[in-house]
Amino acid sequence: MAVFDIFKKKPAAGADVRSGREELSAGLEKTKAGLFAKLSRAVAGRSTVDAEVLDDLEEVLVTSDVGVETTVEIIRRIEERAARDKYMNASELRSILREEIAALLEQAHGSEENFGLDARPGEPYVVMVVGVNGAGKTTTIGKLAAQLVKAGRKVWIGAADTFRAAAIDQLKVWADRAGATMIRQEMGSDPASVAFDTLTSAKANGADVVLIDTAGRLHNKVGLMNELTKIRNVMAKVIPGAPHEVMLVLDGSTGQNAFEQARQFTQATQVTSLAITKLDGTAKGGVVIGISDQFRIPVRYIGVGEGIDQLKIFDRREFVDALFGGE
Repeated sequence: MAVFDIFKKKPAAGADVRSGREELSAGLEKTKAGLFAKLSRAVAGRSTVDAEVLDDLEEVLVTSDVGVETTVEIIRRIEERAARDKYMNASELRSILREEIAALLEQAHGSEENFGLDARPGEPYVVMVVGVNGAGKTTTIGKLAAQLVKAGRKVWIGAADTFRAAAIDQLKVWADRAGATMIRQEMGSDPASVAFDTLTSAKANGADVVLIDTAGRLHNKVGLMNELTKIRNVMAKVIPGAPHEVMLVLDGSTGQNAFEQARQFTQATQVTSLAITKLDGTAKGGVVIGISDQFRIPVRYIGVGEGIDQLKIFDRREFVDALFGGE
């Protein structure tokens, strides 16, 4: 089995599929309610999609944290459709918006099958996890480890965020709960040294997956870039091609701040995937659409609750269905 298959969704029974969709829909309820309440007000009493409706729709999308650039692109696409169909009804706007958002996500996720192509059979698949403190990075690592162990994988976790004792302790709790093996050093140790020890141990013990936590400080971008580059270089010496994935964890509830975090980290290192957390507690789930479109980095996971199983493999079709109330 290919290493990438470790992360692929397995077919589920019908009841499990329905349950998963219902949970996703519930997790996006605040975003859905906010978006469509605004959309309903924008088209109230309107019979056609005219310039005024489009102006109102633009405001709806921007205030739903879809982002200015992505909003402009969506409006452009709808304008083109309105020009082709001069009698487009305003009541159709919801389904048209759904189609255009689905198309944007399709484009952003077009290259997702390229994950892990540098991974070699018989060696661990290595994921370096980055993100600011408080974004849910440690929790995401813990939940991911738990799901992988449950699926029968041997998981090693490297506590390379050595600048906060609390981060190391929290990660230890998650590793014990998940049944994963954690490699740690003293607070203040060289993060690259922790990564080296983790990969060496994982390789020697036949691990399937390695998850490397990193510090989430953005006050000095040059320092962050140098640190992440050093960690990457050290890992590649132990396992050629590692890390096979660099996952950026973003807090969806921060809205536009998540865009800035994505910008900073993509400038500091080569980010290949995203995990967007805390979507259940916010109406700002539109960031998933905007960040996917603007950075063209596939979203791998979304967090829709506190439970271990509420870190969901992101399925763009299910996301759009849940957001728009599809079957």
